[in-house]
Order: sequence, then structure tokens, then C-alpha cells
Amino acid sequence: MSQARDSKEPADPVRFTRAWDDAYTRFAGRYDLAVRLLPVWKTWLGRALPHIEGPRVLEVSFGTGYLMSQYAHRFETHGIDYNRTMVRTARKNFLRVGSKAELVQGSVESLPYPDATFDSLVNTMAFSGYPRGLKALAEMKRVLRTGGKLILIDFCFPPDQNWMGTRIAEFVERSGDIVRDMGTLFRECELEYSHQSIGAWNSVCLYVATRTG
Repeated sequence: MSQARDSKEPADPVRFTRAWDDAYTRFAGRYDLAVRLLPVWKTWLGRALPHIEGPRVLEVSFGTGYLMSQYAHRFETHGIDYNRTMVRTARKNFLRVGSKAELVQGSVESLPYPDATFDSLVNTMAFSGYPRGLKALAEMKRVLRTGGKLILIDFCFPPDQNWMGTRIAEFVERSGDIVRDMGTLFRECELEYSHQSIGAWNSVCLYVATRTG
């Protein structure tokens, strides 16, 4: 099913990324609290868990590490996030709960891993913050092995174009996020994928994409 539309990508990707990085640095503490306390947010993120397969898993843009802490004990887990404050906060959270993962600071557009390293790659509520969607997705595909899965959750324009879901997606868009038709990007990157609306009047979507070769 096709979405209503795509947000326009920014003319200045560097400025866009710097602005979001500054914002996350300012509210990292509140973000951490909100993710852990808001039931609906945890429910959305949790929809990724059944699709994650090992033995090696990478989470890109893990924030303060809430979702990763739910599965890190099962796999060889790695994580990368652009924001240094988020990385520090996640490391503290992992020490507190006894979880283990290799966490680094870096960019989704230049992942510091060899080709075909991971069996699963997780990306939740973050892709809409990337200024160059195709470049980010191509880099994610590069580090997946053949048969590996990309599990992605983010806001979308609802496929059924219902009024409430569309208003939510438009609000997210006005807040500065880039709400995309992920199906178009998956096809451009030659990734097979499935799609499921999982909340907020179909404005939150789960995608499971597979690198087939």
C-alpha cells in the first residue's frame, strides 16, 4: 500500500544533523525517562523484539539503550549512536542493569564495521532523523549478511490516509522529522520487505527487510 507522501529531505544535511544532535544533547535525560515510563512507546519498540535474530546484532541510533537492554543478553550485541551524551547515558544504564553490549559513537552514513557483519540490524524511531535516507539505508544493507534482517520502526503517513494518523504524521513532520515512504527506499536498495502498521492510528509502522543477495 502506498503512503500519502514523502517529506522533503533537507538542503543542508550537515546543519540538519547538527541541530538534531544539539537537541538530543539537551534533553537526553528527559528522553531516557520518557522511554522507560511511557507504556505506548515501550509497546511500539517491543514490536521489534520477535524479529531479531543472532548471533550478531547491531542497533543503529540506540538512544539511551532501553530496547537494546531487552535483548542484549541473547546475542553478541553492538550499538552505534551519533550523540555522545546518548552513548554515555546508555553505558551507565547498562552498568546499572548488568547488560553487555559494545557501544560506540558514530554516523549511520559511515558505519565502522566490515561488510556482511551482522545477522540483524535494529533501528527504531530514528530513521526520520537522517537527512539522506538512501545513503543511510545503503550503509545499513552493507553491514548485513545475506539473509540478514533490518528491523525498522518509525513514523509514517498512514497507508489508509485516515484523518487522525495523517495529522500525527504531519505533526511529526512539522517538528523537524523526515517522514518517508520506506517502501520506495527498500526497493531502491533491493531489499525485500514486509510492512505492518502498529499504532497511533497507523502512523507508526514496523518494517522487516531482508538482504537477499
